[in-house]
Amino acid sequence: MKSLRNFLDNIKPSFEKGKRLHFLYSTFEAFESLLFVPKTVTGGGCHVRDAIDLKRIMTVMIAALTPALLFGIWNVGFQHYLSINHEVDFWSIFGYGLGKVLPMLAVSYIVGLGVEFAVAQIRGHEVNEGFLVSGILIPMIMPPDLPLWMLALATAFAVIIGKEVFGGTGMNIFNPALLARAFVFFSYPSHISGDAIWVSGLFGSGEVVDGFSGATPLARAFAGQLPFSAMEVENMFWGFIPGSVGETSTAAILLGAALLVFTGVGSGRIMLSVAAGGYLTGMLFNLIGANDYMSIPAYQHLLMGGFAFGAAFMATDPVTSSQTKAGKWIYGFLIGAMAVTIRVLNPAYPEGMMLAILFMNVFAPLIDHCVVQLHIRRRLGRAKQAVQK
Repeated sequence: MKSLRNFLDNIKPSFEKGKRLHFLYSTFEAFESLLFVPKTVTGGGCHVRDAIDLKRIMTVMIAALTPALLFGIWNVGFQHYLSINHEVDFWSIFGYGLGKVLPMLAVSYIVGLGVEFAVAQIRGHEVNEGFLVSGILIPMIMPPDLPLWMLALATAFAVIIGKEVFGGTGMNIFNPALLARAFVFFSYPSHISGDAIWVSGLFGSGEVVDGFSGATPLARAFAGQLPFSAMEVENMFWGFIPGSVGETSTAAILLGAALLVFTGVGSGRIMLSVAAGGYLTGMLFNLIGANDYMSIPAYQHLLMGGFAFGAAFMATDPVTSSQTKAGKWIYGFLIGAMAVTIRVLNPAYPEGMMLAILFMNVFAPLIDHCVVQLHIRRRLGRAKQAVQK
């Protein structure tokens, strides 16, 4: 590492202002920051300094996503071989899934980072590390057989419209990864809805075993195939079900969520309030019981679709979520409640987590504003009482 550091120090003057490679300074700085922690710190006296920075946050996020990603790779292969009734070993299953997911990751990073680097060069500022996490999140919330050119378009849309038009990392009001999913959903709905798209090669090989449909638990609930058996609920928890690449295993997601809460990178308040909002809303619909969908036990809503994944990795986005302590409880609760409400009252669109989070991204600043104003009024009230006494 010392030789690499010396090499970078030797070529760095060529990228400084006034030198012949200055126009590539942002690109050089991006690679240098990726390899080594920057030495620059704030110089004023009014800053709070600690060990956390954007690079460390991104590193922890990637580590937290790893269990769900690895399981998702394996599950892509498992669902494929299950659909054609072939028994193969672990590595064959994992290898098939890796062959599907790795190109998605490559396209996401190449397109996303390409846009980030281009914008940084045009604007002449440093490249932020924000896309390091979005580059993993985008493939994880997509179907395994999504055409790569669609994934490329969705990624470019998410970075350009979701981030750069607002000023880049830290300035966006919508979660970029969810914007990519929304782009695919509204532009190419046949590739992200229905039963066939959740299992890789389901109808392509012509060897699908009779009775295998590839339907997700949400689709089965919409079709009235209720209630779920104890084994089916257990499979939903562990993730042995069709679905998006990284969203199926609640167990793997909980491992990542625990790491985020332990390190302070993810908000436990938001995660708990999302779960509480979804659970209590599910219980309310259980009491109403107007249709079969309302009869789904409330806790099962937390296991189906992208609910757990959204609560752990999307709703907790530190840029687009509420910042105040009370605001986080309100923000998360409304996400959970809205996600279950969309599922039950609009079963034609059974996965409500994406729309719920994007909708609450818009209202997060308003929630914080109301919380701050309430605190101000309370303090003014206490001050007036103190003066009167």
